[in-house]
This record gives sequence, structure tokens and C-alpha cells, in this order.
Amino acid sequence: MEDRPDTCRLEHKVFAMFDSPLFRCAETDQMPVMTVRLGEREVAMPLRSLAREFNIPEDSSDGRMLALIAEALAFVAGLRIGDKLPSEVLTGAASWEPGEEHVRIANARLQIELVDWLHTAAGTAPLDVTPENLVSGNIDATVRTALNDALARAAEALGLPNGEAVLGKIEDLAQELAYIEALRDRLLGRVQAMAVKLERLAQLRQKDGAQTETLTRVRQLSVDALKQLRQRFEEQDAHIGEVMSALRHIESHRSFIRGNRDWLYRSQRGWEPILQEWDVTEPKADDSTRILLTKTYHFLAPRFMPITEWVSALRPAPKAKVRGMVW
Repeated sequence: MEDRPDTCRLEHKVFAMFDSPLFRCAETDQMPVMTVRLGEREVAMPLRSLAREFNIPEDSSDGRMLALIAEALAFVAGLRIGDKLPSEVLTGAASWEPGEEHVRIANARLQIELVDWLHTAAGTAPLDVTPENLVSGNIDATVRTALNDALARAAEALGLPNGEAVLGKIEDLAQELAYIEALRDRLLGRVQAMAVKLERLAQLRQKDGAQTETLTRVRQLSVDALKQLRQRFEEQDAHIGEVMSALRHIESHRSFIRGNRDWLYRSQRGWEPILQEWDVTEPKADDSTRILLTKTYHFLAPRFMPITEWVSALRPAPKAKVRGMVW
């Protein structure tokens, strides 16, 4: 990755005119803005408009820094001049950490993929074992033998001295994959739990027609949201399913994992305020649930509402599409 400044630095005199300007994403459309205090008021200026108004070229040092700030705001809530930039935009490493349990699950998932590779090559059925089984040690002698055989065969195929060397490569890749496992818990799992609560809420007797209509819309949008999230995790899992390719070409697979990691992390940051409320909410037909349903609808609709493109009458009308989640 190209050499970049590791702190937020801006030289144009406009940035010295204000006391500690804050760079953040606008609440309305999530566009990067600079906010400053003018008396009792807070004023937000979009970074694009700021650069245009004060003639800051894109290829100047300040222009490049403004682009870097916009990129960084996908990973931090805000930046001030002098703040350190997040590692995602500097080195590609994450600025947050998965749990140790996620590292163990990622390691186990890769080992199971290796066993499946061996059984596929031999034309035999895969073993019935989960990463959780392997982490807990709840496996029998058949699984242990299959794992040792897979490590030995992989060492031969990769030109490595022994199975321990293969495990070293697996551990290296698992450090990256652990972030995906963390987000499987912190994002996908919690959205699934929210969807379960919505289904339970739908089973309650609803006397409020307006709430019933909102609930119906939120349930459908949640189905679309879950479909897109699951697809992202399934694509990642399929990529790691080619385990021998992953072990041969760790750097290219590392890049793929990090791309998914950053997309999912941005998504999680967007979901977090809503999920925090659903985490502690029990489905009830009361005012607090009605308010939360409305907030959830306002969150989901701009991101997942089906849209139809208007076209000329001479062309067939396209089918409705679902918005992709963009953060």
C-alpha cells in the first residue's frame, strides 16, 4: 500500500479559521462533512463542496487528505486535525479485534475444510463435524485420524515439511478469518435474532392497525436485509471452501477476506444503534415497541426498499429491484 500520512493533516488556511473542526458523516445522507461552531449554531459543510468552494485540487496534499478522511469515516465516528487515521486506510489491518473464540472457530473451520478436501479427493463422504465440535474437543478418534491424514497430505501437496507447517499456514489465515467470524456473531447473528423477535411480535394480537402495517413492512425489509447479509457470508465461506488454493495463495485470499471484513464492519456500524435496542427488547404490543418499529422502518427503508426504474414506453418495464446495502 502506498505511503500515506498517518494523521489528519490539512494546510489550507480555511481549516485554521475554525476552532477544532470535526469531520464526520452527516446524519441525513451519511456524506462526509466538516462541522464547525458558528456562535450557537453547528454548521456542516460537505467535503466535496468545501474543496470546490476553496479551490482545493484533488491532486494536492489537502485534496488527497480530504479523500483519505472520507475513506476513514467508514471506520471511525469522527476525526479532528491531528487525530491518527484508522489502520484500515493505512495498512489494511483492522482497527478493532475479534475475540479469542472467533480465532479458534476460524482455525477449526479451516481444518474441517482441509478434511473435506481430502475426502472429496478420495470420493468419500465428508465427516459430520462442526467447528464448535473441534474447538470443544468433542470429536472421536475417526475425526482426529482424518485431520492428521489431511494435514500430512496437504503438506505433500504444498511442498511443506510436515503437518505442523500446514497448521502454521492455517493459523496465519485464521487470524484474518476471525474477523469474519466475529461479524457473523456481532452482525448476522443479531439481525437474525431481531427477525425472530419480529416474527414473535407478529403472532401477538395487534389492535393497532397502523402498527400492524409498519410491522409487516419491517418484517419484509428484514427478510431482504438478511438475504443480502447471508449472501455475503456465503460468498466468503465458498471462497475459503477452496482451502488448498487459500493456503497456496494466502496474500490474495487475505485481500479478499479484508474486503469482506471492511464491508461487513461498515454495515455493523450502521446497524449498531438499531441492534442495541432490539438486543434488549422483548416483543410486546406497547408504545416502546411501536416507536422501535418506526425507527427500524426508517433505518431499513432507504437501504432495502424495492425500487422500480422508470423507462421509455418503447422498452419493457424492468422488474422491481432491491437496493444493495451501501455504507
